[in-house]
Amino acid sequence: MADEPELTTSPAGGDEPERPRRAHGPTLPPAVPAARAAEAGEGADPRAAAYLERRSLRRGSAGPLLLTGLGVAYVVSGDFSGWNAGLAEGGFGGLAIAAVLMGLMYTCLVFSLAELASVLPTAGGGYGFARRALGIWGGFLTGTAILIEYVLAPAAIALFIGEYVESLGLFGLESGWPVYLACFVLFVGIHLWGVGEALRFVLAVTAVAVAALVVFACAAATEFSAGSLNDIPVDQDAFGAGSWLPFGILGIWAAFPFGMWFFLGVEGVPLAAEETRDPARTLPRAMAWSLGILLVLALVTFVTATGARGAAVIADVGDPLVQALQPHGEPTTASRIVNYAGLAGLVASFFSLIYAGSRQLFALSRAGYLPRVLSLTNRRKAPYLGLVVPGALGFALAAASGDGARMLNVAVFGATISYALMALSHVVLRWREPRLRRPYRTPGGVVTSSVALVLACSALVATFLVDPRAALIALGVYGVALVYFACYSRHRLVASAPEEEFAALAEAEAALARD
Repeated sequence: MADEPELTTSPAGGDEPERPRRAHGPTLPPAVPAARAAEAGEGADPRAAAYLERRSLRRGSAGPLLLTGLGVAYVVSGDFSGWNAGLAEGGFGGLAIAAVLMGLMYTCLVFSLAELASVLPTAGGGYGFARRALGIWGGFLTGTAILIEYVLAPAAIALFIGEYVESLGLFGLESGWPVYLACFVLFVGIHLWGVGEALRFVLAVTAVAVAALVVFACAAATEFSAGSLNDIPVDQDAFGAGSWLPFGILGIWAAFPFGMWFFLGVEGVPLAAEETRDPARTLPRAMAWSLGILLVLALVTFVTATGARGAAVIADVGDPLVQALQPHGEPTTASRIVNYAGLAGLVASFFSLIYAGSRQLFALSRAGYLPRVLSLTNRRKAPYLGLVVPGALGFALAAASGDGARMLNVAVFGATISYALMALSHVVLRWREPRLRRPYRTPGGVVTSSVALVLACSALVATFLVDPRAALIALGVYGVALVYFACYSRHRLVASAPEEEFAALAEAEAALARD
């Protein structure tokens, strides 16, 4: 791109590396990033190798089981609450159609990302994919959108954890900043201990939450009544309104963001690429397993919860599964189990989203898009500032705002932008680089990613229907980030970072082909 500067580091970078010169020498295969080349000593610049060594993650810590657990953990709290607000927007039929369409979007997106992750298995995830396909601006836009999602969502969930702790009467605590602080300190501390320990912890907590959803479904099925599904009064003025679509056709669209709650976050599995054993094979498999589990949980939870108590009752409650098991308002054994397990689900999602945010921040920082100091790792190969800084920001937002729903809506807005850009990246790479080595290929090819792209754009617009203020807040954050990138960091990118090296080699190969 003619308007892009040469990818170099700052002249005053101290220990920062200069750009490796490879114009006519041997090049690496596209699937081998510079970090691995540096480890192997394949002609890497010593300063580049030193830079990357101080910013390296622990390789081989995660296998298929841990990654599958991570994928489910990102999302599982959404099964316990949040999705039910979509009933107030579209009724049972509207939310059902929205959930099906959003499930289709995530299915298409996950298959597309599985291919991209097999091509570029680095911690950059979506940023790295977009960087290769859409250039440095596309990479930054995608990475920033992902970062908005993974910084705001844990802050919102911390508020929900506080409410659960208070409602359950745990240790006599009330929801407030001490609970939020304890959450961030405890769970960031576990992440600092090491990625293997962190992922095993999240797998255990996620297993408890999933087991509770199975208990819930079995208990709720005994109270199921088909007539309870469509008991919301019909808005006679809405176009296409009926008993199954009480708010008409537009209600389907307005329910999109809540249909996403059954799947929001599963796209973060590729962020574990550099800590995965055989990522080209393991990542696609774990992503498919995670999505399959989430699709089943979404279907069972949505139908049984609504049918057990009625759409009108659970549309506006904060604990829909608990309420679905208390038809007379009195706690039951099953409702108590689900109530405590809801806290486990929140902890699983909170913990895993902290992980995802730290890895996205790590990759953007390592490549120079954000201050490079944020990508330094400790002796246990954890990005300590990449964990502490967003954790401190998340705590501050939770303590100052107190509006978890709005923060989640901001996170959803950022997520939909990233989905559209990642799906577009798949289309562009298939069209522009058809011969690129792809260990895994998306079923359906560009048709699959195009479906994800269209649905992601539709979901993006739908966020304005639900919470225009949240969308505007996200756009404001985006604007500030773009000014920083345009005026400062785009002139100080680190060419030896894996995602940047990968893109630079592709550009060099394209130039040689033209010559």
